[in-house]
Amino acid sequence: MKLQGKIALVTAGASGMGRSGSELFAAEGAHVIVVDVDAAAAGEVVDGIVAAGGQAEAAVVDVRDLTALKALADDVQQRFGKLDILYNNVGIPGAAGLQLTPEEWDTGVEINARASFFLSGYLEDALKASGNASVIFTSSTSGLIGSPFSPMYSFTKGGVIALVRSMALALAADGVRVNAIAPGSVETPGLPAFFRASPEETEKRKAAFFAQIPLGRAAQPEEIAQVALFLASDMSSFVTGVTIPVDGGLTAK
Repeated sequence: MKLQGKIALVTAGASGMGRSGSELFAAEGAHVIVVDVDAAAAGEVVDGIVAAGGQAEAAVVDVRDLTALKALADDVQQRFGKLDILYNNVGIPGAAGLQLTPEEWDTGVEINARASFFLSGYLEDALKASGNASVIFTSSTSGLIGSPFSPMYSFTKGGVIALVRSMALALAADGVRVNAIAPGSVETPGLPAFFRASPEETEKRKAAFFAQIPLGRAAQPEEIAQVALFLASDMSSFVTGVTIPVDGGLTAK
């Protein structure tokens, strides 16, 4: 029980990597706040955690709504007085190419970067009150190397990596560690959106992309969750300001 007695908040916690992280954190003893815009999916995750003997609750929030994020942070502070783990996992695939509408640009920046920045700030006092808090961001290998599909996605995910370094320095004296995970391809419901093609063409593009990965496959969400657990727990007590690629060796090339 590596997270016994911890309070954890996971954004986009009802599907894919966020769901796996929520479930693993709860299995390791944390009380998990599953934040998602999909109320039914969040409720399903919470019900599964509780049925397995864990502790969890759902918070239905659109992360683009800063007022709602502030209310969520205030509620956490009021009820728990601290937050031990903040898993800023929310993100969406970026719109393709350079010919974006302003609305497409704004949506990508709001969800991939702005939401996590502001939520972290709103929760700063709660994180400091923990005395041993961990903040985890989901970046991407597209923040480390260029995305062939979406320059905007690379921009936002690369910005997350820079933010992690700065936050780690700013919060170290208060016992708050800040790190990022940079997944490569992960078998989640959102993966097909990265390939932007018909179902048949998507399968071809997936196969070609996976062939470039030294381990020859995509990650499973549970494999990302295990790295998140490492960063959330005392196993990584002297790790801060870093981004860990979990990409089957892709960026090693």
